[in-house]
Amino acid sequence: MNVCLMVEGQEGVTWEQWVALAEASERVNLQGLFRSDHYRSIARGEAAGALDAWATLAALAACTNRIRLGTMVSPVTFRSASVLAKNVVTVDHVSHGRVELGIGAGWYEAEHRTYGFHFGTARERLDELDAQLAEIDRQWTRADDVWPRPYQQPRPPIIVGGRARPRTVAAAVRHADEYNTVFPTLSEAGERAEILRSAARAAGRKPLRFSMMISCVVGEDHAEVAHRLSRWRILAEDPTDEPLLCGTVDKVATMLAQYAAVGVERAMLQHLDHEDVGMVELLGVLARELAAS
Repeated sequence: MNVCLMVEGQEGVTWEQWVALAEASERVNLQGLFRSDHYRSIARGEAAGALDAWATLAALAACTNRIRLGTMVSPVTFRSASVLAKNVVTVDHVSHGRVELGIGAGWYEAEHRTYGFHFGTARERLDELDAQLAEIDRQWTRADDVWPRPYQQPRPPIIVGGRARPRTVAAAVRHADEYNTVFPTLSEAGERAEILRSAARAAGRKPLRFSMMISCVVGEDHAEVAHRLSRWRILAEDPTDEPLLCGTVDKVATMLAQYAAVGVERAMLQHLDHEDVGMVELLGVLARELAAS
């Protein structure tokens, strides 16, 4: 299983903190750094806010060398297909082929009101997801009047995010390389992986890579786990929740191995305490244990 860092960029992550997180991710050989694409804080309050996702990724692409970079996920309500496609191609060229596009229908109505984005109904947003996926693929692979083409050929990887419901599964099977599901329990991960496999078989295509974005707290020992867990509860959207992955490196590695056994191929580990670069170092140890197992 590949391990990536997932940062909630809408919670006041400064540029200096982005650089520190990216440098740590490279130093400990994580596969990638992914970030949310929101304009308004969800958990920390209105004074937090977000730097733009694609502008941030373009800047990080220029100051990193190895890690893959992407969104988890970009709502189709924020940008037209042409603007989003051009943003991704720009980061693809700056990074020399290290970008991935995570894309979804969008869900956070409050930020749409704040920034003047049309929210619409769930059906309208899913229709727009279908339309944008088709148009982005066309511009990247078939349009003879859209230049430059992506650095990665035939195009950058596309990830569709969701909970394995029919519309997002169908969109992913038609257009994507990967399906990412959010906060699954172990049994939910297995069920969602099988839904994706069945849908791909029915469509006569090769299986999509199946990944997850999941809450995570890791410590070197039980005292450090307890400290980080107390911070997590302060920073979580719902303080009564618990992270789905929590414990020492060995414990979390065992839990991730169980997810791998039910079909999860890549884990985007959500790190809510973006000020804590030390936990990124431990995620590198975790990734090495998984690779060795």
